[in-house]
Amino acid sequence: MILLSTIGLLILATLAFGQEVYRWVDEKGAVHFTDDLGQVPEKYRGQFQRERPPDESSPVQPTSPPSIGTPKGAPGAREIRPTPGPATGEKDILGRGEEWWRAKAREWNEKLINAQKSYESAYSEWKAKEQEIETSKFKPDSLKRKLRAESIALEQKAMGFEKQVEEAKNMIEKVLPQQAQDDRANPEWLKIEK
Repeated sequence: MILLSTIGLLILATLAFGQEVYRWVDEKGAVHFTDDLGQVPEKYRGQFQRERPPDESSPVQPTSPPSIGTPKGAPGAREIRPTPGPATGEKDILGRGEEWWRAKAREWNEKLINAQKSYESAYSEWKAKEQEIETSKFKPDSLKRKLRAESIALEQKAMGFEKQVEEAKNMIEKVLPQQAQDDRANPEWLKIEK
């Protein structure tokens, strides 16, 4: 609460001195503010919002903020709508648009593909090492121990990639759709265009 109040006061102070404030939301949903365009990361330059001081010729009418639990349509209640974005005009409740959601879906889809490829490769290496152990029954014990150690390491490597595959599947199938629903984002934004 104190942090939000501090941020609000900083924005008002900046606006009072006639400077522009740039606002953007990162991939974790954190809202950032700066008065220097150079401080906006390159990948967010297409989505930031400029906030300018109000025109002094038109006085601002004071409004009272709605209290928590104020029913919609009741006196003092305001509906908060996301500002339109550049691509489709739609944004979620945190100000993130279609581009952000599609990038997130692509990122996890790429992680899934890479983890699947890595798993298949590690699994093949592991099975090949297991086969090598089977054919080395009459070899020295030191070689057998070395092959077993390599086999165990390859098995652990394959299982690590299997966990990455499961994590990526979970993100794509459950976590991102739930996050999109919670943030009131269009679920179509999560579909990967091929």
